[in-house]
Amino acid sequence: MTIKVIVTGGSGFIGTNLVERFLERTWKVLNLDIAEPRNDTHREHWRRVDILDRDSVIGTFSAYRPDVVLHMAARTDLHESRSIKGYAANTDGVVNVIEAIRRTGSVERTVFASSRLVCEIGYTPKNEEDYRPSTLYGESKALGERLVRRAGQSFGPWVIVRPTSIWGPWFDVPVPYKRFFELIARNLYVHPGQRNPRKSFGYVGNTIYQLEKILEAPTEKVNGKTLYLSDYPPIFLRQWANQIQEALGAKPINTVPLSLLKIAAAMGTAAKVLGWREPPLTKFRLDNMITEMVYDTSELESIVGRLPFSEKQGVAITVDWLRNHNGVPRQG
Repeated sequence: MTIKVIVTGGSGFIGTNLVERFLERTWKVLNLDIAEPRNDTHREHWRRVDILDRDSVIGTFSAYRPDVVLHMAARTDLHESRSIKGYAANTDGVVNVIEAIRRTGSVERTVFASSRLVCEIGYTPKNEEDYRPSTLYGESKALGERLVRRAGQSFGPWVIVRPTSIWGPWFDVPVPYKRFFELIARNLYVHPGQRNPRKSFGYVGNTIYQLEKILEAPTEKVNGKTLYLSDYPPIFLRQWANQIQEALGAKPINTVPLSLLKIAAAMGTAAKVLGWREPPLTKFRLDNMITEMVYDTSELESIVGRLPFSEKQGVAITVDWLRNHNGVPRQG
């Protein structure tokens, strides 16, 4: 039987990889996004639909009648500082998708993408409803989760996933880890002192595999669950940076005293307040870099099992993609 799937936000980073994988499996795929596909070969599977256009979302779902839905569409930047209403895609968009699923009646499972930023960096939640966001973006994602839980059993089996820091082919400038690879390629990345924190990061090939397994798992094993998406075990930042440097053939990475980076981060934060949209370093980015970030993936591991790609394999595939799509030169 051919499975029919809707991926909202299928022109985004993870969405593009999902569409690619489902097409490989010969599933029927429909990408709903206001943005054109990053991968031009996906164009025939794309419909320009604004997740905030309730009638358009409901009408498209009803006409297509999907078996499964992966709701990835969201506003993901951290630039909003005035009101959570700026992130309506993350709240009202969830409401629209839930209503579309209810009315369609064909959907057997839905995956809702949230974010690790429902809690501030460095905070380990006590349970899945223990929220501590430090940004309006994180606040909007926490509200989106509450909306899913509040709707409960009215629209069929559902799973909430919280991608951590995901990297790999088709990431773009808004994804900081593309910048991380490019800085290393240009010999501009410097490591913060002797810090070598553990990080629950994820290679996107493994993320897609995890999502597939979540879709295929018995309903009773995943329904109503909230799962962090990351590779396991966690990586060590310095070793990961060195792997990227070696794969790129870049110069060895220099170390800079943390005290100097804190000064640069403070200057970057001040520059952002004054209007510089994307300074190279801010306090938020430095804290993100030096703070240990490890999440409990034991339940995910019990569902998914062993991951298909090692850290080294993911780096090699990503570097190859950067050379083919972004002109990152081969060094040496």
